[in-house]
Amino acid sequence: MGSERRKARALALQALYEIDSVGHKAEDVTAHLLADLPLSEENASFAKVLITGVTGNREKIDEKIRSFAPAWPISQLSVVDRNILRLAIFEILFDNKVPVKVAINEAVELAKRFGSDSSARFVNGVLGSVSATASR
Repeated sequence: MGSERRKARALALQALYEIDSVGHKAEDVTAHLLADLPLSEENASFAKVLITGVTGNREKIDEKIRSFAPAWPISQLSVVDRNILRLAIFEILFDNKVPVKVAINEAVELAKRFGSDSSARFVNGVLGSVSATASR
């Protein structure tokens, strides 16, 4: 189940990356990616919840990023780092369905896989601050 969930998060990150960098519609991107990477119904649904949750709460999530990483204007973050943070902050502060540690660990794994050499450390640091304010 863990690796399926990780695939669902990776798919959500890919969708968010495309939505953010090219401006495609979330529904179209999600459908296209799910056609290429079939997931179980449960994990496809999980990926969709992540994508719609992040896109639907993007302004609120970006406010959180601004407050927890004030030295890094959102527009200056790499598209990968920005969307990993959005995904994890959605899971930690909005969705509340996974333990904070799981959300952080998954985000760090995504950063190691898709980000730059410094991404994992950066994501972990920002999310450590976010988790200190999470009420669980």
